[in-house]
Amino acid sequence: MPKIAADGPVETGETKSPSPEEQLIREGDIAGDYLERLLDLLDYDGDIDLDVEAGRAVVSIDGGNDLDKLVGDRGNVLESLQELTRLAVQQVSGSRSRLMLDIAGWRQGRRDELTELGHRTAKDVLETGQSVRLRPMTPFERKVVHDAVAGVKGVSSESEGEEPRRQVVVFRSG
Repeated sequence: MPKIAADGPVETGETKSPSPEEQLIREGDIAGDYLERLLDLLDYDGDIDLDVEAGRAVVSIDGGNDLDKLVGDRGNVLESLQELTRLAVQQVSGSRSRLMLDIAGWRQGRRDELTELGHRTAKDVLETGQSVRLRPMTPFERKVVHDAVAGVKGVSSESEGEEPRRQVVVFRSG
């Protein structure tokens, strides 16, 4: 039975669950708070930007002098920080996060390089007819290459192997 609140609307005892977009914004806020505390502990400067893209929260840190140290060699520190941030979000929200973290624009630059690699490899496979196995990549890197190859007619790609040595193989389709 609904209760009537003394000051207005009817209370049903039901709470409205957040929309997927609101949930992603909340994930971004939680991640932003976590990363802000981390930057303070490290005494690093950086501006944190929160966004939602392609059904996931995206958090970017830009503007600081020492941020390259948070990217590491080939993004290995960035990948680790992303996982720690996802765990921090999960701990607060209670649900698994697919949050994407970028630091000093490294991930966007890497995305551009991998898109070019995917297109170039797909065209080489079309010309030669020979399949190409690329070096091992992270899940993020493989997805970018798969997306680039998917844009070239007559070729396909798949991932083979076990982590951390999982590779993209590009081959003629059809």
